[in-house]
Amino acid sequence: MGLRGVLLALALLLSVCVRASHGLTDSQDTSVLRALMDQWQNSPPTWGQSDDPCGVSPWDGVTCSNDRVISIKVSTMGIKGLLAADIGQLTELQSLDLSFNKDLGGVLTPTIGNLKQLATLILAGCSFHGNIPDELGSLPKLSYMALNSNQFSGKIPASLGNLSSLYWFDVADNQLTGPLPISSNGGMGLDKLTKTKHFHFNKNQLSGPIPDALFSPEMTLIHLLFDGNKFTGDIPDSLGFVSTLEVVRLDRNSLSGPVPANLNNLTKVNELNLANNQLNGPLPNLSGMTLLNYVDLSNNTFDPSPSPQWFWKLPQLSALIIQSGRLYGTVPMKLFSSPQLQQVILDGNAFNGTLDLGRSISSELSMVSFKDNDFSSVTVTSSYNGTLALAGNPVCDHLPNTAYCNVTQHAPSRAYTTSLVKCFSGACPPEQSMSPQSCGCAYPYQGVMYFRAPFFADVGNGTAFQELESKLWTKLELSPGSVALQDPFFNSDSYMQVQVKLFPSGGPYFNRTEVMRIGFDLSNQTFKPPKEFGPYYFIASPYPFPDRNVPASKSKGAIIGIAVGCGVLVIALVGAAVYALTQRRRAQKATEELGGPFGTPSYK
Repeated sequence: MGLRGVLLALALLLSVCVRASHGLTDSQDTSVLRALMDQWQNSPPTWGQSDDPCGVSPWDGVTCSNDRVISIKVSTMGIKGLLAADIGQLTELQSLDLSFNKDLGGVLTPTIGNLKQLATLILAGCSFHGNIPDELGSLPKLSYMALNSNQFSGKIPASLGNLSSLYWFDVADNQLTGPLPISSNGGMGLDKLTKTKHFHFNKNQLSGPIPDALFSPEMTLIHLLFDGNKFTGDIPDSLGFVSTLEVVRLDRNSLSGPVPANLNNLTKVNELNLANNQLNGPLPNLSGMTLLNYVDLSNNTFDPSPSPQWFWKLPQLSALIIQSGRLYGTVPMKLFSSPQLQQVILDGNAFNGTLDLGRSISSELSMVSFKDNDFSSVTVTSSYNGTLALAGNPVCDHLPNTAYCNVTQHAPSRAYTTSLVKCFSGACPPEQSMSPQSCGCAYPYQGVMYFRAPFFADVGNGTAFQELESKLWTKLELSPGSVALQDPFFNSDSYMQVQVKLFPSGGPYFNRTEVMRIGFDLSNQTFKPPKEFGPYYFIASPYPFPDRNVPASKSKGAIIGIAVGCGVLVIALVGAAVYALTQRRRAQKATEELGGPFGTPSYK
């Protein structure tokens, strides 16, 4: 290497060393992260251990590009406190995931509207309250917004109709009130969200009629979850124009009037739930919904009706639930032979005569319930091994001790639980559980999965739940067999609720990076369950990080290492420069002694 090359290398090295000693992260972004820390308890231990969040000792959950913070993902860290208004100064931030920190909350700062690069905002399972800020509607790149499971109140801002890139819109399980905003007189409203696939507004206190102008053929919705609100008035006819819909839940409201006939045109719908409203008119004709798996029309005031043919002609139907639906007459035997049928719950109607399940009973059928009807006799063959519930029928006046007359509650087949049969039966210490993969005790990452519209009703369906286990360990990059599911059941919201435990490999704990990654994959819907489970959300339990798992401060050692390394290299390069200079002088002297600059003799 020549003298010039040595000097160039020395200059570059000095530049790198100075840059490393002063940090790789924009100073304003660093100040913002420190402002967040000032408002938080239990921030990740690596936060603040160096002056450079994206340097040689990076802060867990922080990602940078070109010196700027572009991502903060701190799911399930046990953070407590408030989200500082300084967050709005992270002008290159693209992803913010604070999910499953149940003691992190306060009022969501309006400065979040300054994050013009933000594409992902996940606050699920926190404790934010107050109004959703109007400023959220000024984020042009926002595609994923999960504000569910907080305590937000007030109205849904009309400004959210500006979010033209929004794919996922989840404000479920809050305390939102008022009507749904739609555009009028050139304003903004939710009807402008033609690219949004998910309207998850369930479990709030939203009220007023569902506007007819909300829906249009241009919409691409697949999940419409409005259940558990206070909506009144008719189901809008325009709903029948959204041909992409797969799940429609309008149950547990105060909707009235007849069901629009054009809902029968929604041929992609897998679940339709209109239960617990005040709907009237004829029982809807659903014969066109050939992909329908689950239907519940219970507790409305439809016109009296015999069993319609679609009961047994829908090829994919697995759950038929119409309690207190004013149905009457005999029940055709062919209803029970539908190949996919798992549950028939038709309590509180006026069916009469003989209930005959026939001889071609579906092998999937596990529950038949006709409580409080008018059957005078029943015929059941030995080929049916599921539950039969007939309490409250005249037939039970004569046979009060018969098993099917003593079933007063729906008792589905034994709920699925991951088998530990290969493991010993010993108990684990508190907060630990036995891994079905290693049979050892460990601290699992755990929580509850809520499936809002599963396509099946049998909580003992081992095939379905084993497929879910396999998907979880595969997609979450865990060891095969390291997932345990426990006691799925349908809760009062008609959601399938499943306790999930995910186990670490190679030790009793997950580290913080793994917990953040798993939390993000579940909150961001990166993990997709098998299709038959439908839409879901997950709420994680706090993870018991051990004190010994808190990383020791590495920043001083790293800085000393950089300084020592740079010093050694500088000394080496200076030595090389001195050597090169010495050699150059020797060469010049030799040249002069030879009599010329090119080494040729000089003759006078």
